[in-house]
Amino acid sequence: MQGFYTLFYKEVLRFWKVAFQTVAAPVLTALMYLLIFAHVLDSHIQPYPGVQYTAFLIPGLVMMSVLQNSFANSSSSLIQSKVTGSLIFALLPPLSHLEFFLAYMLAAMVRGLVVGTGVLLMTIWFNLPAFAHPLWILVFALTSSAMMAALGILAGIWAEKYDQLAAFQNFLIMPLTFLSGVFYSIHSLPAFWQGVSSWNPIFYMIDGFRYGFFGVSDVSPWHAFAVAALSLLIIGSAAYTLIKSGYKLRQ
Repeated sequence: MQGFYTLFYKEVLRFWKVAFQTVAAPVLTALMYLLIFAHVLDSHIQPYPGVQYTAFLIPGLVMMSVLQNSFANSSSSLIQSKVTGSLIFALLPPLSHLEFFLAYMLAAMVRGLVVGTGVLLMTIWFNLPAFAHPLWILVFALTSSAMMAALGILAGIWAEKYDQLAAFQNFLIMPLTFLSGVFYSIHSLPAFWQGVSSWNPIFYMIDGFRYGFFGVSDVSPWHAFAVAALSLLIIGSAAYTLIKSGYKLRQ
């Protein structure tokens, strides 16, 4: 396990050494979203009965930050290692495929959760929502960050250039994130877009996470958890299989 701890520690240090870029900047971005949207919409929209828009928005922004940063950490680390040729130093040690996979995934989860915690702490001065079901908050934070970290591993292995990774992020991750109910309840959408949202796994992650704060959500938390867990199982298995095969890593 020494090799696993070393690679995990190296991956955590990699983002922590540039914390202004990897932690402070996304926290500030989420805070700007909160300031602008809350100022404009708080007095006009009440997503759930008795829940103000600012309180509704906070869990969505926290989860969005967790998801995006979990993905960014594992994907950027792998593509940088491939482009600079330093990946060989992570492949040469006698690490098992599972240790390699877990080290990258857990380090990415740490970054996502650190950024999410930072966003949540910054909302203390706003209308911080209550914690109706803390266990659901923890479950969805861990499951969702793990799924996006595994997706980042997939993208980092597949991409050969930075622009390919940017395309993956801009044309897949960002649309899925912004169409997942971060800024609204999907019941406010036309029927067509509600149907589209029902196929978006990130919607279930954010909706389940939000349920942990308010005790109300658009779908059952068990339904949301089933989708999140199944997504993690499928994407995690695919990422592990690619690592095991050496696809674009040992070729």
